Amino acid sequence: MRELGAIAGVSVAHGSATVDEIEAAGEDSVRATVSDLLAREGIEEAFAIRTCNRSEAYVVSAQPTDARTALESFAPTVRGAAVRRLGHEESLRHLMRVASGLESLVIGEDQIIGQVREAYQESRAAGGIGPVLEDAVTKALHVGERARTETSINDGVVSLGSAAVRLAAGEIDLTDGTAVVVGAGEMGTLAARTLDDTAVSEIVVANRTVPNAEFVAEEVDTDAAAVHLSDLPAVVAEADLVIAATGSPDPVLDAVDFEDADRLVCIDIARPRDVDPRAEAVAGVSLYDIDALEDVTRRTRERRETAAREVESIVDEELDRIVRAYKRKRADDAISAMYAGADRVKAREVERAVTKLDAQGGLTDEQRETVEAMADALVGQLLAAPTRSLRDAAGEDDWETIQTALRLFDPEFDAPPETPGENGSTRRPSHVPSDAPVDAMPDSVGEELDD
Repeated sequence: MRELGAIAGVSVAHGSATVDEIEAAGEDSVRATVSDLLAREGIEEAFAIRTCNRSEAYVVSAQPTDARTALESFAPTVRGAAVRRLGHEESLRHLMRVASGLESLVIGEDQIIGQVREAYQESRAAGGIGPVLEDAVTKALHVGERARTETSINDGVVSLGSAAVRLAAGEIDLTDGTAVVVGAGEMGTLAARTLDDTAVSEIVVANRTVPNAEFVAEEVDTDAAAVHLSDLPAVVAEADLVIAATGSPDPVLDAVDFEDADRLVCIDIARPRDVDPRAEAVAGVSLYDIDALEDVTRRTRERRETAAREVESIVDEELDRIVRAYKRKRADDAISAMYAGADRVKAREVERAVTKLDAQGGLTDEQRETVEAMADALVGQLLAAPTRSLRDAAGEDDWETIQTALRLFDPEFDAPPETPGENGSTRRPSHVPSDAPVDAMPDSVGEELDD
């Protein structure tokens, strides 16, 4: 029997890591990261997520050492204090907290649940999603949806884009000013919408694909224009505020692009960075990155403390459910395999006994049923105690006992080729239904377990 693997994870996020460290972790795309992890020894499943303020990877393996070894490749150059390593239950809890917005720079932000869903789809496309991560990530998405429908965690919440605008408003007077949004993606769109509620007189949206910039410009009521990235030096020279949020792998603004600016606040919320850090040395330019938004978002976090506690309760509730289901499945798989091995031995020995008895004078149908019932009872009596022990062991995370039981009862001994089911699992013996692997065992077993 193939043992159900456990999850191990690694997280490099804004709480303990800098922007540079987040960029250095898992430098490849989600698909490339997942493919790389799957190619490593002992890894059965893999999932990765990359956002502006986190880079994380998760793997499933039957051997904890294989999981740890595989994840060492994810952030090899990042200082140890910035890397958080997660065990099975920690990974489950963390994924739920991420999807619900509890781990976001701006607590309760709505964008993160979409980012988790996109990462799930990308990981699935790379072949990384199997039964364990399927349950884990879909449960995290479910928690994220519950958090937003059952609590006020996202009421009036600000995005990174709007947090950038708040930071700028504290630095300069935006009245009748010109704001440049670099990038027409989700973050750039949110920044433009937030600027639309300020006193700026003009918004310029710059993007490599001008029609996309025009689409964003049309969404705001403030006078807005769309330009190509090549026009940035000219528009930056006339701007009061620049918010950079592209998905470019290389900087789109160099220090020289700011030399003609007068008094300018530039906030770079992209990862990798859109603005060359040397721009900070240009006279009259104030450059901020994601790390600088922590102070701006602290007030939002404080206002949502009550809602956050409600979401924590949802996380605890859902974590308990999925952990109990996971433990039961691990025990049930071992128990099912154990009974499968015993069932094969029983069937073979009953057939031998019946053949001998037939040779000695024959058996009636009732007598044959009696022999088979006796064999079932023997199996049930013999396996009742180890069945109980396996269930207890799973509840206590004692997987060594499960492994020992499997070796002692050797469910693979003299086994015919496995017949895969629809989900790839092996067929159970006929007297152990799939929907109740223990409770529907022979009556004698149930009686033993209830004593």
